[in-house]
Amino acid sequence: MHHLRQQTSLGYLTRQVFIFSAFAMMASWVEAADTKQLFEPIRAVLQHPRCQNCHIAGDQPLQFDNGRPHAMLVMRGRDGMGMPAMECSSCHQQKNSPSIMGAHAPPGAPHWRLPPPQNKMVFMDVSPKDLCMLLKDPQRNGGRDGQKLIAHFAEDQLVAWGWDPGGERTLPPFTKAQTVAAVQQWVDAGMPCPR
Repeated sequence: MHHLRQQTSLGYLTRQVFIFSAFAMMASWVEAADTKQLFEPIRAVLQHPRCQNCHIAGDQPLQFDNGRPHAMLVMRGRDGMGMPAMECSSCHQQKNSPSIMGAHAPPGAPHWRLPPPQNKMVFMDVSPKDLCMLLKDPQRNGGRDGQKLIAHFAEDQLVAWGWDPGGERTLPPFTKAQTVAAVQQWVDAGMPCPR
């Protein structure tokens, strides 16, 4: 009888360990799937016209929500600030134009520019995985580690313009605070990328 009780207890314990292990494995799968989704709100913001119109593969920025080529044949230039005699700051001042100038007056923010040609940081027409890999690579993201990326989203005035674009320009799908929180969560999780 004692021997039977030991076998039953051992069998019960084995089943409990197996069940616990199965739940732990399932939880890690769910967590892994969830961490792969951490990048989605960031992707949605970066691939919105407020960001991707300047994060382009070519050298002519885009404008408006439909991403049409910038009027007046504006070009990136050698440092991302436009061509001589047609620099970005010729039209784009330190802040948005007054609303009295109309819905399509030039927007503005400090250091208005495109990424430099050596490091274009293309957001348009790239997969979520490729965008994620770009963003987390200091060789391609302007030398930023995770903490510097958080600061870039939280503090950079040109980035902040995306949530205060003036005129009739649409806003990204998440607020600045939500986006900064998403970047923080993504960095804290080790910057996982979708497949």
